[in-house]
Amino acid sequence: MTATPAPTAAGSGANATAAFRAGTTRRGPADVDQQRVSTVAHALLDAVHGVIRDHEITYPEFQAAKQWLIDVGEGGEWPLFLDVFVEHEVEQVAERTQHGTKGTIEGPYYLPGQKTLPAVTALPQRADEKGDVLVFTGQVRALDGTPLGGAEVDIWHADADGYYSGFAPHIPDGNLRGVITTDDQGRFEITTVQPAPYQIPTDGPTGKLITAAGWHPWRPAHLHLMVRAPGYRQITTQLYFHGGEWLDSDVASATKDELVLTPETRPDGRRQATYDFDLEPA
Repeated sequence: MTATPAPTAAGSGANATAAFRAGTTRRGPADVDQQRVSTVAHALLDAVHGVIRDHEITYPEFQAAKQWLIDVGEGGEWPLFLDVFVEHEVEQVAERTQHGTKGTIEGPYYLPGQKTLPAVTALPQRADEKGDVLVFTGQVRALDGTPLGGAEVDIWHADADGYYSGFAPHIPDGNLRGVITTDDQGRFEITTVQPAPYQIPTDGPTGKLITAAGWHPWRPAHLHLMVRAPGYRQITTQLYFHGGEWLDSDVASATKDELVLTPETRPDGRRQATYDFDLEPA
């Protein structure tokens, strides 16, 4: 029996970097006020200096940190490290001025340009796709309840073994990914499989940090979603599963109570979960 090739940290980092660079329209403004740069850079350096003073960092520890930073860059792991350990705080700040459905981190495994699918559909998957069938339904609405027909539900998730297409060599491109267009009433019905929890790649410098600190590298099972409609703010979020392993100790600190699904088992044996999305004006 041939073992399934596990994704490497370097491979995942390279793919995440390529996807990030391809998604230039999703970035912030290119021109930033010089004073803003100075203020934030000084604050960041002051925080680092404070850690050095408070914890009396030694020269050997400083040199080890310098080597680790070099390794992260050379290994292409900055997307992995930043998305797992930093993005959730940026998202929490953004949430202060946002209304509607709760957002959370995008993570490193988004790939733009996936297949466009109708409101009632099944995500692309292998003929022998493992896992429990999950039927995910819902409606996209404005804050006042107006249905948003023609909205896009961009969805991607890991398979039943915790691997993502585009980041694991044994999975076909586009597997368990798609952009669903809602019907006239803003509704959708997506048939897929329930994802598994997954371990972020630990064979590189990010993994070495996790091991050295005695942390675990696991994320709870979840669906990734970007939900958008013309004239409305895009929501980027994740939906988790009630009772799921690692739900209370997500390595990426991205879970929120409002984003936990409670699937029910249908008479045909399939699992069904429903979640509605409320978008605020842009």
